[in-house]
Amino acid sequence: MSEKVTIFAGRATMYLAEKIAGEYGQKLGKVTTAVFNDGEFQPSYDETIRGNTVFIVQSTFAPSENLMELLLLIDAAKRASAKKVVAVIPYFGFARQDRKDKPRVSIGAKLITNLLVAAGVDRIVTMDLHSDQIQGFVDLPMDHLYASSIFIPYLNTLKLPNLVMASPDTGGAKRAAAYAKFLNTDLVICFKQRKKAGVIESMQVIGDVKDKDIVLVDDIIDSGGTITTASNLMMEQGARSVRAVCTHAVFSNNAIAKLENSSLKEVIVSDTIPQPGSEKITVLSTAGIFADVIDRIHNFESISDHFQFTTIL
Repeated sequence: MSEKVTIFAGRATMYLAEKIAGEYGQKLGKVTTAVFNDGEFQPSYDETIRGNTVFIVQSTFAPSENLMELLLLIDAAKRASAKKVVAVIPYFGFARQDRKDKPRVSIGAKLITNLLVAAGVDRIVTMDLHSDQIQGFVDLPMDHLYASSIFIPYLNTLKLPNLVMASPDTGGAKRAAAYAKFLNTDLVICFKQRKKAGVIESMQVIGDVKDKDIVLVDDIIDSGGTITTASNLMMEQGARSVRAVCTHAVFSNNAIAKLENSSLKEVIVSDTIPQPGSEKITVLSTAGIFADVIDRIHNFESISDHFQFTTIL
């Protein structure tokens, strides 16, 4: 007889975990988190998980205590005799630190995977990693899913007559090219130069945007500077409309204000990170994808379909 599946969540991702559990067909497991006066906290499971396959849902966006809470939940599950512990990390924080791009810096993504393994995780499920190479940082199964399966159907419903996919920088060209190939559209790329992190010195558009309905594709929108600069530049060059598609909407500092004051007609994001309300932001849920993957992992079924960009649920 196969072991029982139980799904739990850290406090930061409760909103998504409840939807995932609902899609899977069960209630979310209960966790109590004791918080001490100095800010230290201790999560504990309110039900037996002995012999179970435990899925812990937690995105590791700021603050860093979300990561710490995930590590504590993994450790608690192992000490409570869970048979397997799977970390479902919709947004894998620190993923932009995937290499030494200058002297005397850490490789943060590698450190995070080391911490997850040390805590006792047996498998990691995540979505739209900033860099594919992070999968090689850990000697455990790491399932890398794509949000394209929710974005592409939505884009098709818009029926944009002159659709062109675009990348806001050269680093995202591969991702935008995959959308362009699947949707059979042209591709436009922005070339930007930075003065320093978060500050754009110059940007140029490579490709024809005149009278086109542009959709900018990125994995992360942080401060919003790149995506809004690209949008405004394309509208100045005659684009008919500009939208943005982004899996992980970090939206730090005044990013929401930047988006609302930009020429972007719509910003389409997933719910890997909780979002404040905004008329320009359309949030699509990833719950169905994660619930399906949980079911397949539990039943030892192939999930390779979800590793394909073109997978449509």
